[in-house]
Amino acid sequence: MNEAEFLAARFEEQRPRLRAVALRVLGSASEADDAVQEAWLRLSRTDTAEVDNLAGWLTTVVARVSLNMLRSRGNRREDPWDGNPTVHTAAAPDGADPEQQAELADSVGLALLVVLDTLNPAERLAFVLHDMFAMPFEEIAPIVERSPAATRQLASRARRRVQGASTAGEPDAARHRRVVEAFLAAARGGDFDALLSLLAPDAVLRSDPEAQRLGATGALGADAMARSFAGRAVGAHLALIDGAPGMAWAPGGRPRVVFDFTITDGKITAIDILADPELLGRLDVRLLDD
Repeated sequence: MNEAEFLAARFEEQRPRLRAVALRVLGSASEADDAVQEAWLRLSRTDTAEVDNLAGWLTTVVARVSLNMLRSRGNRREDPWDGNPTVHTAAAPDGADPEQQAELADSVGLALLVVLDTLNPAERLAFVLHDMFAMPFEEIAPIVERSPAATRQLASRARRRVQGASTAGEPDAARHRRVVEAFLAAARGGDFDALLSLLAPDAVLRSDPEAQRLGATGALGADAMARSFAGRAVGAHLALIDGAPGMAWAPGGRPRVVFDFTITDGKITAIDILADPELLGRLDVRLLDD
């Protein structure tokens, strides 16, 4: 067996798991096969001597490919799968094999499939990789371009939606938006005590390198974070960041800096200030009326 045959054999060992990951992320048998095939093409062009964990490397590649396909699908606004308006698995093409559609419903579960399709791409990927395939948040975080804490929050939001859990019947997004609204108002008004009441004691403020270049800093603890924001954020607006409530600085309507909130049990546990243009270009940032 030569090296190419050995590599192909190792890939085939991983194919069932890779396809299962892609199938649950994408909700489409045909697109799952495309994602797995793309992983094989990338593997065939890679020096495997630099790959320590082939299974983990392939899972990461399939996850990245699937996430890009989900985001592209949202931009194209494709029609629902099989013409069923209650099942928004838009990836299945016209004339898709009925056996593949049956396989999808059987392997994922139709009810779960419907709920998964209500999640934004990052939430869906984080939930599938962690809750269905036990992938650590530290490994998922680079794929969705979040911190491990923010990635945990993505999966938590998705999990509560899947389980149908909410506090007093109110969706998490609505409650989280109220927290962000209150934080923005307190920051603009310089209300230190109000800021403090919204922050968890061990809350953390992080800034990416581009945000630091623009003058943003980090902070640890509610007191330090409240002092960082008091009397500021005048130019920030409420925004949805990949579907989650947050803030953005968007002169001329173009997001230049986003504030990605992690909220747990009604308290802000982390804020990530992101300004890297390449990253912002991949985020779905929608400004909201204050």
